[in-house]
Amino acid sequence: MSNILELSGVHTHIGAYHILHGVDFAVPAGEVTMLLGRNGAGKTTTLRTIMGLWQPSQGDVRFKGRSLKGQATPDIATQGIAYVPENMGIFSDLTVKENMVLAARAARHAGELDTKRLDWIFDLFPALKKFWLYPAGKLSGGQKQMLAVARAICEPRELILIDEPSKGLAPSIIQNLISAFNELKRQRTTILLVEQNFMMAKALGDHVAVMDDGRVVHRGAMRELAEDQSLQQRLLGLSLGAHQ
Repeated sequence: MSNILELSGVHTHIGAYHILHGVDFAVPAGEVTMLLGRNGAGKTTTLRTIMGLWQPSQGDVRFKGRSLKGQATPDIATQGIAYVPENMGIFSDLTVKENMVLAARAARHAGELDTKRLDWIFDLFPALKKFWLYPAGKLSGGQKQMLAVARAICEPRELILIDEPSKGLAPSIIQNLISAFNELKRQRTTILLVEQNFMMAKALGDHVAVMDDGRVVHRGAMRELAEDQSLQQRLLGLSLGAHQ
């Protein structure tokens, strides 16, 4: 199994703060890797470092064997990596359609969007078709999250980084996202997913890296972590079984 993304000895400073302390883990191609850990463990900083929003002060981030270190975020995005931040990153004053056009590098207007791919996205998220001409700011929280994910996949991407997509969402919406991510998985899209909802982590994850205090303290199969409550307690301070 080949790795599409590898972090080795990554340190990240934000101002005077040393946030990541030698992060090491790999993301196998075509599968879902969960990045778990308590609040403040460094998960979001790790995603932002991969995307070049913050530069590593030491160590390296390699995508398909090539270093991303020192590259600007737009240049990283053009290599086939998409990022869905925790705040979703949508443009509230623009319509759903306009948000999608902005996310599509190959389209200058809606008529140039890949209609076959757009129909596939509408199958995943029917609400987006219904509210196609609505301002994105008027969507519900769940619909905004669907739009954020749809923007990331409006064109084929090899790797998608997603930061806590289920936060604050109703169980039915979370299930919809799980179905969408499983469909991406079937298409061999690689996903690195930060998530606090352990039902979602267990349903989607093939692999897991657990962070604590800016370091990776555990790597392995998601299934093994899901079945070992003592390991869950030690690494995360809670049990996956309590979050079904």
